[in-house]
This record gives sequence, structure tokens and C-alpha cells, in this order.
Amino acid sequence: MSLSQLARSIAESPTLKLNEEARLLREKGEAVIHLGIGEPKNKAPLAATLSAAARLRDGELKYAPTDGQPALKKAILRYTEEHYNKSVAPENVIVCAGAKQALYTLLYTLLNPQDEVIILAPYWVSYPEMVRMVYGVPVIVKPEDPHFVPRLSEIERAVSGYTKALILNSPNNPSGVVYPAEFVAELTAFCERKGIYLICDDIYHKLVFDGARAPAAYAYAAKDLETSRVITLNGVSKLYGLTGVRVGWVVAPRPVVEVMTNVQAQTATCVSVMQQAAAEGALTGLQSAVESLRLTIQNNRDVMVRELGAFSGVRVEKPAGTFYCFPDFSAYGKSSVELAQFLLKKAMVVTVPGKEFGLEGHLRLSFAGTIKDVTEGVTRMKWALDPAAPNELYIGSRRLVRDWL
Repeated sequence: MSLSQLARSIAESPTLKLNEEARLLREKGEAVIHLGIGEPKNKAPLAATLSAAARLRDGELKYAPTDGQPALKKAILRYTEEHYNKSVAPENVIVCAGAKQALYTLLYTLLNPQDEVIILAPYWVSYPEMVRMVYGVPVIVKPEDPHFVPRLSEIERAVSGYTKALILNSPNNPSGVVYPAEFVAELTAFCERKGIYLICDDIYHKLVFDGARAPAAYAYAAKDLETSRVITLNGVSKLYGLTGVRVGWVVAPRPVVEVMTNVQAQTATCVSVMQQAAAEGALTGLQSAVESLRLTIQNNRDVMVRELGAFSGVRVEKPAGTFYCFPDFSAYGKSSVELAQFLLKKAMVVTVPGKEFGLEGHLRLSFAGTIKDVTEGVTRMKWALDPAAPNELYIGSRRLVRDWL
């Protein structure tokens, strides 16, 4: 069978693959704990549910404008002004089927074949593959700093005449690091000076802890929105826990949005009006659900870090945002892929190998689930790996004895 060489070269999403493996194991009755999924356990905000239900009741389930429903775009404009202190016009916004699809459409709009995109490691697993899917070239910058923050000099060395864009994800998936204001300021100035698009993936920008704030590149841009190279992506999936609604958006100069709209018109046509109604409800309704979710995740973070602190040989940076941490397990002498497979087989715990995020030796652990998932999951991992942990473990009524250490 003849298939596209490009399509066959794209790597499978490791997170979605792990989700499927966990589902199949659960269907077999296995007591799997999933520490790999980036999905909060909260119920959808009531305003989002009611707004979507109202759209269903009125029966107006027709085409929407390709760039988004006016009411939702109005809510996004208000959100941008409130959280970024930036006034933008409707022509600067396009609504897409999730921030993931928004990023792909943006890259399709910006890149010519062989254009390079700088990606800071650790990075979200889909960034390099999306760049390759539009015939671009991902250029990975691995920071020397063990705290996951690169120096501008490291980025400067990676820039070439083919560099078109740089992706900045802060708070960062998978590390949970919030890049310092000084770094964001100098990176913004550098990109504006060099004419490089600074693509800010801000999907976690309000999911921060301990009174921290995620500095926005807009605050340091010397140029106005139409002439600056700063572009932001956001959505409702993480902050509101609406992962299944699939609504994201891009704020960009008008010429970028115009071309993105043409691309979307020829591919998706528009985003479902019911999903847009849910997103509008989330953005315009009471925001108490957001703070409740943030506090729950912060508490889960504290428990995860405490449990990992009692794990021999494991080093972990305390996440300042997101619902992930990225501990270093290299002391255990396995590749991250081997380690993740070992933990799934022996302890029935799903983790994501650090290799997929550009840094070997680490595992990404999610604390988006319940406290029970966090504590029991780490307990099982310690039992499987840590010689100092008890030799026996009960999973339900099953008694397991460790015989490999």
C-alpha cells in the first residue's frame, strides 16, 4: 500500500498511546493508576454546561464564522485585556478546535519548507512533530541549567538564517517551570530584534501556585500587536478542565489571522457552535471554579513533591505551575522508556518517558488526578524501584512480593 512518506514519518503521540494502554488494562480488571494524563478530574463549570445546553435546546446547530462566533470572540477580547493588559480587535483573534489545532494551523501559516523553529527542552511532545508535518525543521535547545531554564546565549547559538519562530511554553509542560520575567523580557527583545516569531503557548498561564505569575511576553514587547512578532495561543482545556470541548484561540497580527482563517476554511470550515457556546460560558461565567481547581491542583502538587522527596535517588524540581512534575530517575540506570515500561508492568503505574519531551532520564508525572492516585502511585513506584521501600505491596487484595532487587 502506497502512503505518504511524511505521514508515515510522524511519531505516534506517546501520551495518547499510554491513555489507550491504561484503558485496555482497566478493561481487563487491572488496578492501573494513571500518572501520565494531563486532564483534571473536575466537573465542567456550570456556566459552560448551561451555555452548551442552551445551544442544543434552541436547535441552531448550523455553520459558524470560520474565525469564531462573535460572542465567543468578544469574551476572548475581554479575557485578553483582563489577563494580558492588552486591547486587541476581533480581527486579531481566530478560534480553533483546541489550542493543539490552533498551533498546527499557525505553523502551517508561518512556515515555508526547511524553515526552522526553536523548541526549548523539555517540550510538549507534539511540538517537533507539528513542525515536521508542515515541512519545517525543529531545532532543540537543551538548557545546561538543571532547573530547566535556558540562557539566551544558548538560544542565540541555535539561531540561523533559516530560523522563523521560537515556541515558548510557560508554565512549561512537562517540567512545571515558570520562566523568569528577566528571561521572557530578553527573549522577547531578541525575537523582535531578529524578526523571529515568538509563539507563546499560554494554555497553563493561570494555573500557577504560591502566588506566582507567569510573565507574559506582551508586557515586554516594544512594538504594537500589528508589527510585533509575539503571538499567543490559549484555550479552555486546562484552566477550566474542559479537555473534551476542544476550543482554543490565537491572538496575532491581522495578516496572520487572515491566512489562518483561509487555512481553517479549507480544512475544518469552523469550530462546532455547541463547543464554542461551552467555551463562551466558561469565559463569561463565575470564575470561582477556576480558583477551586487551581487550589486543588496546588495541594496535589505539594503531596506529589513530598512523596517524591522520600524516594531514594530521585531529584525533583518543585513545579511552579501546570499539573506535572518532571523528576530525574537517572540514578536507576534505565532509559526513560525502559523505566516507564517497567513501572507499568510491575506496579501498574502509567508514566511518560522523558525522552519524549527531549530530556532522557526523567519521567513526567501528572498530579491532575486524585490525592489517592498521587500517593498510591508514588508508593507503587517506590516499591518497584527503591531498595529502601518495603518488599511487599498490596494492590487491592493482591499481595505482591518484589524479587528483582
